[in-house]
Amino acid sequence: MRVNLDAGLIVLVFCLLSAPGSGVAHGSTVETGKPQEPVAKAPAAATDTIPALFLSDIHFDPFTDPSKVAQLAAAPASEWKAILAAPPSADQVPRLKALQQTCSTRGADTSYTLLDSSLRAMQAQANGTKFIAVSGDSMAHAFSCKSSALLPHNSPEDARAFAEKTLAFVLNELAATFPGVPVYLALGNNDSDCGDYKLDAHSAFLANTGKEVAKTFPAAEQPAIEESFAAGSYYSVSLPAPVRSARLLVLNDLFWSKKYATCAGKPDATQATEQLGWLAKQLEEARDKKEKVWVMGHIPPGIDVHGTVTKFRNVCGGQAPEMFLSTEKMAEEITEFSDVVSLGIFAHTHMDEMRALQPAGDKHGAVSEKTVAIKMVPSISPIDGNLPSFTVARIDPATAGLADYRVIAASNGTGVGTVWREEYDYVTAYKQTAFSSASVAKLVAGFQADSSATTEGSRSYIQNFIAGQGSPLLGLVWPQYTCSLSNYTAEGYRSCLCPAEK
Repeated sequence: MRVNLDAGLIVLVFCLLSAPGSGVAHGSTVETGKPQEPVAKAPAAATDTIPALFLSDIHFDPFTDPSKVAQLAAAPASEWKAILAAPPSADQVPRLKALQQTCSTRGADTSYTLLDSSLRAMQAQANGTKFIAVSGDSMAHAFSCKSSALLPHNSPEDARAFAEKTLAFVLNELAATFPGVPVYLALGNNDSDCGDYKLDAHSAFLANTGKEVAKTFPAAEQPAIEESFAAGSYYSVSLPAPVRSARLLVLNDLFWSKKYATCAGKPDATQATEQLGWLAKQLEEARDKKEKVWVMGHIPPGIDVHGTVTKFRNVCGGQAPEMFLSTEKMAEEITEFSDVVSLGIFAHTHMDEMRALQPAGDKHGAVSEKTVAIKMVPSISPIDGNLPSFTVARIDPATAGLADYRVIAASNGTGVGTVWREEYDYVTAYKQTAFSSASVAKLVAGFQADSSATTEGSRSYIQNFIAGQGSPLLGLVWPQYTCSLSNYTAEGYRSCLCPAEK
C-alpha cells in the first residue's frame, strides 16, 4: 500500500528537509579553531579500477568578505588566492549581513576557507585521481545581485569579466591541487554573467570560459571543444587512459529549463533544439565507433518532487507534477542509447541521490533493459543545511563503468577546524557489486515496493540523502520521492504514485 499523507504535512516535511540544520548529525564533531588536516582513509584494494573525483554545486562565493571585492575585480584570477587568504576585513561581518539582506540570500555558500579545506580533503582522499567531473553551479547564488551591489559602477563587460574570473579561479585551484589532471566542467543555472537561469549562447562569456575549461584537455581536442562551448557550453571529450574507447558528453541543460531566458530576459528555444541535435549525433557516432559514453549535465531530467509537493500538486487527482526541465527529449535520447551510455552524472538538488532512468511507458516495477544509471552528486555548498561533501569514484577502465564510489563529508560547513570523513561506500552500504544500470534499477524497484521505508536499503538511502547528516523525515514522503527515481514523465510518475488508477 502507498502511504497517503495530508498535503500540509508533506509541505512541512519538505520545508524541514531544506532548512539549515535539518537532519541529525552523526559521527564526531570538531570544535572550530585552528584548521586541521583532513583525515584520509585508504580506499579498499581495487587494482583493476582507477580513481576519479565527482564534485558539484561548489557555489564559490567571492563576496564573503565584501571589502575585498574591489581588489578581486582589479586583479587577475591568478592573484585571487593571496587576496582571499588574507585576514578578514574589520567590517566583514556587518557588510556581509547587509549584502545578504540586499540580495535576499538564505544562507552561506562556499567561502574561500571552505573551498581550501575541501581541496585539501580531496587531495588526501582522492590521491592519484585520473580526472575530475564538476557537474555545474560553481558560482554563488545571487551572484549578479551581489556583484552589482558591491561593484555598482561596473559595465556589463566588467560584470562579465568578474564572472569569468570566478570560474577561472575555481578551475585554477582544482588544477593546482591536481596538476596535470583534466577537469571536466559543466555549467549550471548559477554559472552566468547575467543572472540565475539566464545565459546568452554564442557569447563572449562562453567563448572565454570555454578556453579556460579546455586547457587541461588533449591539445588535439581543444579547438572543437572551444568551438562548441562558445556556441552553447556543451562539448565532447575523450576520457583519459587507461579508460578505453569512452567519451564524456557535457551538456548545458539550462537551455531545456522552463525558467531559461536570455540575458535580455527573453525566451529562446534555438539553443535547446541545436543542443539536442548535437547530442543525438554524438550518440549515434559513439554507437558506430563502439564507444562508451558518459553524459553529464547539471539539472536532472524528471520530476521535481519538492516543487510538486510544495505547490500542492494533486497528481492522483489529475494535476501535472512539477518537472525539472521543459522537455523530456534529452531523457528519451539517453535511454534510447542505453547500449552506449554507461553513466549519467547530474546534480542541482544538493542532495546525494541516484536515478534509474528508464524509457517512458515501461511497466512500473519492471527492470528495463534500456535503463541508464544516474548518479546525483551532492554539493560542496552547505546553503541547504547539508554538510559539504564530494564523491571519490572507482572506474573500471575496461568498461567505463562506475565500479564503486565513496562520499566524503565535512564535520561542519565553515572550513574552520573541519575534519572530512567517509560518509558511506556504495557497494558496502547497498550490498551491490557496482553502480550499474541493473543494480540501481533493482535498488529503486526495492525502494518503491517498500512504502513504509523499513528495509535496510531504504534506511541507508534516507541516512545518506543529506550529506553528512541523517534525514529521517524523508521517510514520511517516501512513496512520493521514490516514484521520481525511475519515472521521468508525468504519466509514469502518476502511474507509480497512484496504482489504483491502473
